Amino acid sequence: MKDLIKRLTEAYGPSGAEEQIREIIRAEVEPYASEVTVDTLGNLVCKVKPLSPPEGAEPKRIMVAAHMDEIGVMVSYVDDKGFIRFSTVGGLNPYVLMGQKVVFANGTVGVFGAERIEDIKDLKFDKMFIDIGATSREEALAKVSIGDVAAMKREFSDLDNRVTCKAMDDRIGCAVIIEAMKRAKPQVHEVYWVFTVQEELGLRGARVGAYSVNPHVGIAVDVTGWGDTPECTPFNVVLGGGAAVKAKDSSLIAHPRLKRLMVDVAEREGIKYQLEVLERGGTDAGAMQLTREGVPAGTISIPCRYVHTPCEMVDIGDVEACVSLLAAVVDELASPSGGGIL
Repeated sequence: MKDLIKRLTEAYGPSGAEEQIREIIRAEVEPYASEVTVDTLGNLVCKVKPLSPPEGAEPKRIMVAAHMDEIGVMVSYVDDKGFIRFSTVGGLNPYVLMGQKVVFANGTVGVFGAERIEDIKDLKFDKMFIDIGATSREEALAKVSIGDVAAMKREFSDLDNRVTCKAMDDRIGCAVIIEAMKRAKPQVHEVYWVFTVQEELGLRGARVGAYSVNPHVGIAVDVTGWGDTPECTPFNVVLGGGAAVKAKDSSLIAHPRLKRLMVDVAEREGIKYQLEVLERGGTDAGAMQLTREGVPAGTISIPCRYVHTPCEMVDIGDVEACVSLLAAVVDELASPSGGGIL
């Protein structure tokens, strides 16, 4: 599991430039899917057909989604000395970026710098630049172009029970889906395991993917915040507390029957879980819920410290709990009873 997480998190794939990470994921999931396609926006859609569809009826469609994009920056201007100005791609904090490294799709590496300021409170993105070691505009433009996107550059670190890297949001969700996909048992309903694009820009991939799949129920797998570091904002979710079953976030109030099913399955199977109410942020479930005439939707969340930094951290026990819970919930939904929802 750690090897998979390392390969996924270290891979390049900012929003709108997910080709490299998509191919890595595709190689992992193709043996377990009946059909693998890439839609117009770039979502990787993995369909698993039922073993025996319900007699006299069409199988229902279950959609499970995790986003494979990550936050990044885009080149907006290069000055005469070769320093690069940039626009953000997703939610970034300028204080977090100072001294950090980025990498472009072609392997070019740069370092964030800033103009001289009197007070750190004055640090804004328009005061910052990327230094790729160029000495002129021409030299810089030989390596990168206006509109090129860069991702954070940070290696995976194994801290025994916990691991840290950039892009845990949401490559750890992708890892959970890949492992759950291996464990889930095809039954009477179709399951679409979808790795979405451009979530960091407003759930764009999930909106397109859900419209195409037209699911009868949707589950997102994504990271959530933490409430267990010194003097942090009180929050019910902690690292080591197990899978988080979402009740609410900015994009979603979880469908009550689906949330209840997740809790019931966790308790029946002895899977460690905790309940989550997130005040800010959303997941692909928010887009799935509002598709067409509406879809019952919910989220299984992986507790993650330091979200949207180059050093996001998760607990391996929580990751395993999320895999077990997701596989068991999908088995319930894909069964003849449809988990009481389908």
